[in-house]
Amino acid sequence: MDKEFQNAPNKSAVDKFQLIPEFLKVRGLVKQHLDSFNYFVKTDIKKIVRANDRIQATYYPHIYLRFLNVKIGKPSITTDGITDIISPQTCRLSDRTYAAPIYVDIEYSQGSPDDLKIRKASDIIIGRLPIMLRSCCCVLDKRDEAELAKLGECPLDPGGYFIIKGTEKVILIQEQLSKNRIIIDTDKKKNITASVTSSTEIIKTKTTIVMEREKLWLELNQFRKKVPLMVVMKAMGMESDQEVAQLIGRDPRYTSLLLPSFEECTKCGVSTQANALAYLDSISKCAYQATKQPMFSNMQAEEVSNHEEGKAFTILRDVFLANVPVHGDNFRPKCIYVAVMIRRIMNAILNKDAMDDKDYVGNKRLELSGQLISLLFEDLFKSMTTEVKKMADKELKPAKANKFDISRLIEKDHISLGLERTLSTGNFDIKRFKMHKSGVTQVLQRLSFISVLGQMTRVKPQFEKSRKVSGPRALQPSQWGMLCPCDTPEGESCGLVKNLALMTHVTTDEEEPPLISLCYTLGVEDMEHISGEELHTPDSFLVIFNGSILGKHRRPQRFATALRKLRRACRVGAFVSVYVNEKQCCVYIASDGGRVCRPLVIADKGISRVKDHHMKELKDGVCTFNDFLLNGLVEYLDVNEQNNALIALYEGKTTLETTHIEIEPFTILGVCAGLIPYPHHNQSPRNTYQCAMGKQAMGNIAYNQHRRMDTLLYLLVYPQRPLVTTKSIELVGYDKLGAGQNATVAVMSYSGYDIEDAIVMNKSSLDRGFGRCIFMKRYTAVRQRYPNGTADRIIGPNRARDTAGRMQILDDDGIAAPGEIISPNHIYINKQSPIETRNSVSSIAYRSTEQTFNKCYGGEVVDKVALCNDKDGNMCIKVLTRHTRRPELGDKFSSRHGQKGVCGTIVQQEDFPFSEKGICPDLIMNPHGFPSRMTVGKMIELLGGKAGVSCGRFHYGSAFGEASGHADNVETISETLVKHGFNYGGKDFIYSGITGCPLQAYIFMGPIYYQKLKHMVIDKMHARGVGPRTMMTRQPTEGRARNGGQRVGEMERDCLIAYGASMLIFERLMLSSDPYEVQVCGACGLLGYYNHKLKIGMCSSCKNGDQVSTVKMPYGCKLLIQELQSMNIVPRLKLEDDRV
Repeated sequence: MDKEFQNAPNKSAVDKFQLIPEFLKVRGLVKQHLDSFNYFVKTDIKKIVRANDRIQATYYPHIYLRFLNVKIGKPSITTDGITDIISPQTCRLSDRTYAAPIYVDIEYSQGSPDDLKIRKASDIIIGRLPIMLRSCCCVLDKRDEAELAKLGECPLDPGGYFIIKGTEKVILIQEQLSKNRIIIDTDKKKNITASVTSSTEIIKTKTTIVMEREKLWLELNQFRKKVPLMVVMKAMGMESDQEVAQLIGRDPRYTSLLLPSFEECTKCGVSTQANALAYLDSISKCAYQATKQPMFSNMQAEEVSNHEEGKAFTILRDVFLANVPVHGDNFRPKCIYVAVMIRRIMNAILNKDAMDDKDYVGNKRLELSGQLISLLFEDLFKSMTTEVKKMADKELKPAKANKFDISRLIEKDHISLGLERTLSTGNFDIKRFKMHKSGVTQVLQRLSFISVLGQMTRVKPQFEKSRKVSGPRALQPSQWGMLCPCDTPEGESCGLVKNLALMTHVTTDEEEPPLISLCYTLGVEDMEHISGEELHTPDSFLVIFNGSILGKHRRPQRFATALRKLRRACRVGAFVSVYVNEKQCCVYIASDGGRVCRPLVIADKGISRVKDHHMKELKDGVCTFNDFLLNGLVEYLDVNEQNNALIALYEGKTTLETTHIEIEPFTILGVCAGLIPYPHHNQSPRNTYQCAMGKQAMGNIAYNQHRRMDTLLYLLVYPQRPLVTTKSIELVGYDKLGAGQNATVAVMSYSGYDIEDAIVMNKSSLDRGFGRCIFMKRYTAVRQRYPNGTADRIIGPNRARDTAGRMQILDDDGIAAPGEIISPNHIYINKQSPIETRNSVSSIAYRSTEQTFNKCYGGEVVDKVALCNDKDGNMCIKVLTRHTRRPELGDKFSSRHGQKGVCGTIVQQEDFPFSEKGICPDLIMNPHGFPSRMTVGKMIELLGGKAGVSCGRFHYGSAFGEASGHADNVETISETLVKHGFNYGGKDFIYSGITGCPLQAYIFMGPIYYQKLKHMVIDKMHARGVGPRTMMTRQPTEGRARNGGQRVGEMERDCLIAYGASMLIFERLMLSSDPYEVQVCGACGLLGYYNHKLKIGMCSSCKNGDQVSTVKMPYGCKLLIQELQSMNIVPRLKLEDDRV
């Protein structure tokens, strides 16, 4: 390409919007889940099997089994020995797990040591791996719309989740602190600490160096108490204090800070390496023995325990800073690493700015589903191989050794059940690393299409919600472009649960050795050849690669530029990041997985590399987003590397120092916030409220929604596209699966039923279908088989004996017929179960176990009935009911600006106000909703919608879009309105529907997109007269589900006391709750009992019934008195004669 042509000055800003849809085809949104899982399937699983590939019998070492290769098959199901490919839709309907077999090729030995035969076998199944939808192993991969429709799938469904026992499960993105990185922080006592969480394939440990009372100490779990750090340095071979001082740096300030630590070492009487190791041996925990530790599974136990240096040497080599490997007992790399940690602590003491921020996004890593499954699979695979070895040792006897076949011991259920159990329950346990997590998986929320996307991009925090800390909750500047600033829940997890922005990509691991050798080629000096004196010379920077110190470089900027050039030329992975930290004198190179990064356009001296002809080629389909990466026009930057860049928001605002230009500013928002039109004109909490409510809006969930049988399904009857749309809406496909309707709204006060955000609705609009929804519910029953050979049976209805009409919806086969209208207590499956299910019987007696519609409102319809076999071969019957609901008083609605309100009243259209053009609004909203909420975006949406209806064009309201033309200006909208005969401000001349006279004021009226939320009054409404009571207190039960009573609590009681309504309190708290008669002794004041033989009350304490009286009190009070007596506290009741 001609360079002069490429660098030609730009006449006008290039519209780079087309890059976003192209990016979303290859990355972003749900693609990080797929990339992570694909990486596990293609690379990680092979590494795990290669690392643990040999099983050898202990007493007969010639008998072994070796795994040669591993691969994942296609998702399939085996019935009666026949294997069929299975689709996700089949798994959903038949409650199966969508899983594929894991095949291995093996080599094993058979026979005696003299006559040893090596046999090979291929495609041996060792388990079944649940498959992520749309990943490379899935049947839906690379299918077009027509093929997806044949398989019963929606083309807009993003995938990225698993189907476990028929339920859709998603593994949430987990947020964690970076592994193998030095973090400078303060502990509870305000001491400065440097901590490293080391994570290798063998062991996970935490090493902390703390500066306490001016001395440096090491904290490690394997030592009983804090260890003086200089003792550890001597134990690693640094016997000379001068050598340590040189490694840290010759600055006199550092030396003076080190002196107390050297003195502490002398106090301990440690001067040589042998002394130091003996001292450490004395304070190491006795329990620490390598033989017992499961983490040393890859090492020979005897070799570790018989090591002449003993426990301390092993701890220093394998546990202390485990991420820095020790080759041939050479501890120098570890000493240099410790020196860097000490230097960082010293810098933090001398300058508080050198402290690290744990909440900084660059210090975080996001753990994706592939990494979690990889850890789990490794644990299960290792335990399976251990089990095979144990069984081989148990079964091998001298007589059997020659004919013994070790391959038949491979058990395939262990891995399958382990993976399925973890994904089903969400409890993640790895005993090797003592990892216990709960709630890792969640059921996919199919409330609306957007709630699915929102859940896939959600980031789960590492902190528990109960901690009252503001730091992790605050909006960090480093989250710009990576995490959505709006989309976070309200309440206890506010700011902790986050969502990814639109163009965020989460990286996967890259191969390290080629990058390390490249760094040495580019002039990094190896630490082995550098003395301590040279390590911290002012002009050279340390080069740190994924937390390991490679060496130093004398010209860091030149080195960083060279690496970036190689990355832009695609000689190095696109996600490798290079960051020069001037304060720490370090160059950080990162290629590990879990970093968040995003694409930016490269600018040379402020001039964008992307020109008009590039965008034209992209639009014409000549090139793709990957071609832009290959040609060095666009690159991915992570949070750390952004610190070395100067990024311009728009092309017109560049300077000569500008290195990158944003593709589009609205991409800082996530999926849910992208639905809001003109969000930059709203008060920020309103956008946050809408992000929460957008997930609860009813609409279409997928193209295949009528072929699904979900537990609960909310569908809108007439969903519409919003008139005022945004670019994000089109990018994620929300315009194809909307969740709302365009309602004509008049902003005025009407009827007094509209206070506190209530909405007045037009009855004729509701008759025409506004806000009408379908509520679908699934009922399931299983025809069970029992151990004695009996099974449940379903019999046809006996209509002659069914006088109550409970069987009238049943078909002749005993199952509800589709299209029948349901009433409460109708039977939908006429099932009978055998009375005896364990012991064998000659004649089978049955009892009725019919399934009835208990909790239904009446008016529901049987929509469809599905019959299928579950994995155990039992017949499963699913009945789907359909209930059409029209809006009623108390149903919840909201606009896209966090303006939620319930329906206050429904008014006849004749009484509704109308405009001079005869337009009658669908809703009336109270104007008091605007001033305090400051949702100006809603007003602009009304104007844009009105202009759009007038001129027949969808208007755009993308965030920050006015400058780039992705949002219509108010001035332009007003001109359109005036052109079509409306007022420029959107106000109309309105007549009263009741009097027919014009109103005194002009009314702001136009279309706004309203969402109907899932909270409906029919599901919440509850009242009761007489009903169930709890066994222990005999008070009414609590809650709507248990038909409970309305509780009169402490505050309600206080109000009644204030009113002086004593008889009402008496009635509520006793008569209507738990009245009870007890016998009380007037002499001793204790509770007695009633003797039914003598027909008198008796006192157990006084042994007579002379002064026993009957007293009415709440049963709860009597229970309290008895519970106190059980604890040796004796309440005595003093009685007064009420006849006096």
